[in-house]
Amino acid sequence: MRHVLIITHDVVDRHMAGPAIRCWELARVLSRTARVTLATPHPTSLAPAGFALVQYDAVRLQALAAESDVIVLSASTLWLYPFLRDLESPLVVDIYDPFLVESLPLLSVQPRAERERRHSDVLDALTDLLVWGDFFLCASEKQRDYWLGWLNALDRVNPATYDDDPTLRRLIDVVAFGLPEQPPQRTHAVLKSARPGIAADDHVLLWGGGVYNWFDPLTLLQAMARIWAQRQDVKLVFLGIRHPNPTVGGAEMAERAVALSQELGLTDRCVFFNDWTPYEERQNYLLEADLGVSLHFAHLETHFSFRTRLLDCIWAALPILVTRGDVLSETVEQHRLGWTVAPEDVDGVTAAILESLSVPRQAFADRFAAVARELTWERVAQPLVAFCQQPRRAPDRWGAREDLRALPVLKVISHCNALRRDLIARDERLTFLDNVLREREMAIANLERVVLTRETDAAILRNELAALQRHAAQLEQHREQLEQGIARLETALREQGAAKEAEIARLETALREQGAAKDAEIARLQQTLDQIRQGRVMRLLDGVQHIFKGAPLE
Repeated sequence: MRHVLIITHDVVDRHMAGPAIRCWELARVLSRTARVTLATPHPTSLAPAGFALVQYDAVRLQALAAESDVIVLSASTLWLYPFLRDLESPLVVDIYDPFLVESLPLLSVQPRAERERRHSDVLDALTDLLVWGDFFLCASEKQRDYWLGWLNALDRVNPATYDDDPTLRRLIDVVAFGLPEQPPQRTHAVLKSARPGIAADDHVLLWGGGVYNWFDPLTLLQAMARIWAQRQDVKLVFLGIRHPNPTVGGAEMAERAVALSQELGLTDRCVFFNDWTPYEERQNYLLEADLGVSLHFAHLETHFSFRTRLLDCIWAALPILVTRGDVLSETVEQHRLGWTVAPEDVDGVTAAILESLSVPRQAFADRFAAVARELTWERVAQPLVAFCQQPRRAPDRWGAREDLRALPVLKVISHCNALRRDLIARDERLTFLDNVLREREMAIANLERVVLTRETDAAILRNELAALQRHAAQLEQHREQLEQGIARLETALREQGAAKEAEIARLETALREQGAAKDAEIARLQQTLDQIRQGRVMRLLDGVQHIFKGAPLE
C-alpha cells in the first residue's frame, strides 16, 4: 500500500478554513486505497480514524517525506522547505487556490514597499511549485487554462510532457472542491428559536466561510438595512469573521463589515456574527437557513475563483444568492439553484432577497440533488486517487529543469532564489546545530563540574562517615563500660539494700522493744501519778477537816 503524505500550512482542527478542509477530505478519500499522513505545523485536537494526523517542524517533515511514496503540497510549502524538491518521491502540487491573484486584493492595504516585497515572495513560491511539481491539481477547467499558460511560460509544456500525454491531463487535471456523499443531518437547533434575536418563523440568510478582502459584504449589509426598514423577519448570519489561523491576513474587510453593521444599527438585531463555526457544526446552520449568500467584487480573483463554501450550500440544498463572474455562479444560473446579481448591485441584492421570501426551499431540492451527485469528494478526487495508486515523476523532471541554459528567465531566477533559500536554510541549520553543540558542550562542562563537586562531596562524606564510624566505636566502647558500671552499681545496690533491710528489721525490733519498755514506764508513771493524786487529795481533806475542827463536810 502506497504511503501518501499531505502537507498543509493551515490549522487542521475543529475550526477549519477551506485549505484545511480540502486536505482533510482528500486524506479521508485517499485513505481507502493508501496509507495517508496529513501533516500540519499547528497543534490539533482531532484524531481521525482512517489516516494519521501529525504536527511537523522542518526536521519532522524531512523524516516524513523521506518515507513517503507520494507528497501532496500547496502554497508556500516548497518555498519554505526546498529539500522536498530533491526527493525521489513524486510531488503533487495542489493549486486549486490561485493564490498569486488572490494575494493582490489580500495585500492591497499594505504599504507599497511591503506589498511589492510580499508579491515577489508569492511569485517566487508559485514558480517553485510549477517548476518542480510532477502532477498538478486545479479546481475547474477555467483554472486549468490559467495554469496551462503558466506551465507553458515556464517550459513545462515541452516535447517530453506532450509526448507523455498530448492532452496534458497527466501533467495537470481538475480535482474540484467536493462535498460529502452522505446528506447532512440536523443534530440540534443553532439559529431559529435557539439564538437570541432569531425567531422560529424568521427568514435566515447565511454567509458561509470567511470574509476576506475580495468579498463584498458591504453591499449585502446595505441591502439588509433597506429590508429591515420594511420587515423585521429577515435575518443575516455570518458563519465566521475570525480566521482560525492567526497568520492569515486579509481581515480588513471583515472589520469593515462589522463596523458598517454597527453604523447602520443592524448588529444583533438583524445581522449576527460568529467568530468561526466548527466544521462538524456547519450542517446545522445550513439546514436551518433559508438562503445562502456569497457576494464579491469584480476583479481577477473572482474570474478564477472556486468559492468552496458554496459547495456546502449545494450539499444542503440551500438556495444561493451570488455575484456573477466566477465558475459557481455559472453553475447557479445553469441549474437554477438560486439568484445571481451584478457586482455591488444593492438594488439587485435587495430584490433577490425579497423574492426568496416567496419561494419555498423545497422547490430547489431536485435541482440540487442532480448537481450534488457530480461533486462528491469520492468523485472529484479520482484523478488524484489514480495518481497515488500509480505514482509517476513528470517526464521532464530531470531534463530541461536542470539545464539552466534552456530555462526562461523567471525559471532561472526561481531556481537561483531556491538555491539561495536552501543555502540560507542550511546556514541557519548549521547555526542552529552549532548553537546546540555549544549548549551541549556547556552542559557537559557543567556536568563535569557537577561530577567533580559531587566527587569532592563524596570524599568529604566518606571522611565524615569514617569519623562517625570511629566515634560510633568509641560510643560503643563507652556504652559497654557504662553497662558494666551499671551492673556493678546494681550489685552494690542490691547488697546495700539487703544490709539496709536487715538494719531496718533490727531497728524495728529495737523500736518495738523500746516502745514496750516505754509503755511499761508510762503505765508505772501513770500509776505513781494516780497514787500521788490520791495522797494529795487525802491530805487536802485532812487539812480542811482540821480547819473546820471536825465539822463534817457536805
